[in-house]
Amino acid sequence: MKKVFYILIQCTWGGLATLIGFFFFIANRKCEHQWYRCCIDTKWNARGGLSLGLFIFTPKDDVPNSQLIRVHEYGHTIQNLVLGPLMLFVGIISVIWGNHPYFARKREQGVPYTACFVEAWASKWGELVSGEKAIWK
Repeated sequence: MKKVFYILIQCTWGGLATLIGFFFFIANRKCEHQWYRCCIDTKWNARGGLSLGLFIFTPKDDVPNSQLIRVHEYGHTIQNLVLGPLMLFVGIISVIWGNHPYFARKREQGVPYTACFVEAWASKWGELVSGEKAIWK
């Protein structure tokens, strides 16, 4: 019943992110897919992760920290449940934090990825809900 409720909320309140995630899912349809908790986990060829509503995209299992990244991305799905359409702002912050050269230099200087509040929040939610460890560095 929890899984049905989770999916229903992701497809309604969190529908914008889930719709975008569905397009990413289709674009990565040749990749391996599996259920992780209540979301669809696509093992893609990138070293980082992405969360879009009901869909998470994580590195293959042979990539270091792939399980920790999966829990972190699952935390973003919980953010989507809470924030719904406002998740767009979290996504914008996350994309800038993850890709802007200024912040990349900060991480090279030892600033952890989760120094950004939306990323720390995702790791915290992922650990809390899954009971597993998330990535913090």
